[in-house]
Amino acid sequence: MPILRLKEIKGMSGEERVKKLSELRAEIARLKTMVRAGGAVENPTRIRELRKTIARILTIETEDRLGLRKTKETTKRKRKKEKKTK
Repeated sequence: MPILRLKEIKGMSGEERVKKLSELRAEIARLKTMVRAGGAVENPTRIRELRKTIARILTIETEDRLGLRKTKETTKRKRKKEKKTK
């Protein structure tokens, strides 16, 4: 189960995403340090989940910065336009 779902990430403001990103990076650093020190991690798959969530947040941030993110409204308009041309 993902730490944050895509809808939750898209619903956050830019500042919230940056804050969450720093929290996740700190947590993954702590877990990796434990693994390297030879300690047992309670949930090893948590590291993978953290990495994926960080990647999701960075992707959404990049899409926002470049203006690539599609909204539901633009997708609906595009589909409607395609139906008219057929």
